[in-house]
Amino acid sequence: METTPAAMAVQDLGPSKQARADLPELVQAANEVLLQGLTLLFRIGDNTYSSTAGEPFQASIGGHYRHVLEHFQSLVHGLRASEVNYDARERNLRLQSEVSYASVATCDILRTLKHCDNRVLHRECRVINSVGYSASKPAAMDSNIGRELAYCVGHAIHHYAIIRLIGHEFGLELPAEFGVAPSTLKHQPLIAS
Repeated sequence: METTPAAMAVQDLGPSKQARADLPELVQAANEVLLQGLTLLFRIGDNTYSSTAGEPFQASIGGHYRHVLEHFQSLVHGLRASEVNYDARERNLRLQSEVSYASVATCDILRTLKHCDNRVLHRECRVINSVGYSASKPAAMDSNIGRELAYCVGHAIHHYAIIRLIGHEFGLELPAEFGVAPSTLKHQPLIAS
């Protein structure tokens, strides 16, 4: 484990061993993926974060990370109202251009998730999301908070894989697990033997 000041800050933001034992596994998974995001943010500056990579990407690390955070934020905003509206994302340009702003937003989400127990995860919610290209209005679906948190985690991992590819264009080295699904990490030793 790294012992840089940034790594120590990431360790401090994560739940203690006792708290981890009390958190549902899904909340722990969300914490892990968000802490991976903080590790990314601590390794880069605003210029690398906001620079658009060339073909075939035509995107920035910050743009993808903003997209990830805004899905988590949509979920957090929907906790009280029991309605998660992914179409109402703010699309905040500061989130995709300022590392410190994105770091604070990530920490805010981590703090909120510490209060999500199984009772919260099982709470029913309504989800608003545009899923069809030809649909005139967003779909409204029944779900629950846990299912939506699992969606946000999987969605983050998918975008982290893209961030890894964009980061490679800028010479950014990331941990081996960054952008790789947990099931893939578990399966890799089986195919290596």
